[in-house]
Amino acid sequence: MKAAVVGAGYWGPNLIRSLVSQRSLEGVVVCDKDPKRLELIKTRFPSVDVSTDLDHVLSDRAVEAVLIATPISTHGPLGKRALQAKKHVFIEKPLAGSKAEAEMLVELAERNDRVLMVGHTFEYSPPVQKTRAVIEAGDLGKIYFISMMRVNLGLHQRDMSVIWDLAPHDFSILFYWLRETPEMISAFGRDCVQKNIPDVAFINVRFPSGVIANLEVAWLAPSKLRRTAIVGEKKMLVYDDTENIEKVKIYDQGVNFKDPESFGEFQLSYRTGDIVSPRISSAEPLMNEMEHFLDCIRTGKTPSSDGRSGLRVVEALEAAETALKTGNPVHLSPKS
Repeated sequence: MKAAVVGAGYWGPNLIRSLVSQRSLEGVVVCDKDPKRLELIKTRFPSVDVSTDLDHVLSDRAVEAVLIATPISTHGPLGKRALQAKKHVFIEKPLAGSKAEAEMLVELAERNDRVLMVGHTFEYSPPVQKTRAVIEAGDLGKIYFISMMRVNLGLHQRDMSVIWDLAPHDFSILFYWLRETPEMISAFGRDCVQKNIPDVAFINVRFPSGVIANLEVAWLAPSKLRRTAIVGEKKMLVYDDTENIEKVKIYDQGVNFKDPESFGEFQLSYRTGDIVSPRISSAEPLMNEMEHFLDCIRTGKTPSSDGRSGLRVVEALEAAETALKTGNPVHLSPKS
């Protein structure tokens, strides 16, 4: 089969690069409305075909998979056109620009029996997968809280807030780790550079299990940080995606509380043990993601980051945006 990439802007070339190396594909088509952009793509990837006509691409029966890497506002309409053309569809995060559009895409994919997958790339990252394995093995014990920081200087967007740009990563990671979705989301932030486009936000999340999480996302920061701390009853874990080698570290640290047997003061004992950095694969997340998408098309399996996974993230994004605008927390119906 052939695969088509719609959108050759910021992220599209990364998808193209990962697809041209897939031996299971007979060819790759790149569609973009900018002919000059297509010239650059053709120079960089001589083996691909290019087109400015999306209708022509969608009518090509050899094209079975369509990957969409365009602005968020176009995800819903373009995804709908591709699914109506009976194509398997991959859409870069977030799945759509609203809950209503995301629900429409999920329903359309299920009705047409087509694979719908969203680009939650971090779910295919070995450090993130290792962290989930540590959590599920019970090594950290009961999870108390999670603190996530995703900040850098730029890239400021004109058509979305920092929540819709950066928070999809952290929401997808949280849901992947905890296997649950929030019951409450609150947020506050401000628009420092562009009026009415928040470029910094602090998001608080509460899960049914009792876990709480704080997400800090910003386009205004002196350095690039991608750091997460998970505090458990037994141990703590730090995942730092900017580290070159030891991206995950497990700290045998904690506090033991002992109730007083008399009217004396309570007792706290602090535990400080070893710091372990587990061995982690160096496989590229995007390559893992593309291989998974194509494998699901061939086998009929449900993707790890399927349409319903994308819908859950869009619901959380909408809730965070609403909470930021109104100043009031948003209560959700949690899903396992």
